[in-house]
Amino acid sequence: MSEHKPSNGDNRAETTHFGYETVNKEEKAAKVADVFHSVAAKYDVMNDLMSGGIHRLWKRYTIELSGVRKGHKVLDIAGGTGDLSYKFSQLVGDEGQVILADINESMLRVGRDRLLDKGVAGNLQVSQADAQYLPFADNTFDCITIAFGLRNVTDKDLALRSMLRVLKPGGRLLVLEFSKPTNKLMEKVYDTYSFKAIPFIGKMITNDSDSYRYLAESIRMHPDQDTLKQMMVDAGFECCEYHNMTAGVVALHKGIKP
Repeated sequence: MSEHKPSNGDNRAETTHFGYETVNKEEKAAKVADVFHSVAAKYDVMNDLMSGGIHRLWKRYTIELSGVRKGHKVLDIAGGTGDLSYKFSQLVGDEGQVILADINESMLRVGRDRLLDKGVAGNLQVSQADAQYLPFADNTFDCITIAFGLRNVTDKDLALRSMLRVLKPGGRLLVLEFSKPTNKLMEKVYDTYSFKAIPFIGKMITNDSDSYRYLAESIRMHPDQDTLKQMMVDAGFECCEYHNMTAGVVALHKGIKP
């Protein structure tokens, strides 16, 4: 697999957010990697506990909106433990292909082993890849998904352009991500839950409250629904729209490559 790296320049002096902390851009990837190395083994258990299992419904809706069918090529970015990849592998059949991609080796290993245990093999590949510098040819995929991963990417604009490049014309990008609640009561409840309950659950299950505190902070720093939609338009996507779920706690954004 070819390795794509950013060009040298002034970017090293630029800063970005790691949760509420301001860090140099070049530091963020390593910090995010440490978080997911820490939580990989218990990632699925924590997802079920934190969301009450609702994350499965959010992902099911993503599958439904994908339009994926037999023979398609699908890229599941930040695919982690393989929830979406597993469903896509069933939809594309023997004629299609699914690539489970994640920048984090620990998450990718868990996802690969889990899918092998489920009997997925022939139409699925695994790739350790950075969303900002996808190591695939132009116009390769019919559909790209990134679920709960975009907020951890250092340069989201760069990643969106990279996704656009490897999509086929007419292909669609689906971004499933935590977003901004649509009413004040839900926002207050969600804030309390995120900063009190989630780090506590993380401590109990993974003995790591700091990683889950970062994840809560990263959600707050992520662009809201309309901002992300505009970012997709600016990257070159057309017919951009989003669907709020669970009162805006999560939003699913869709864009088409012209």
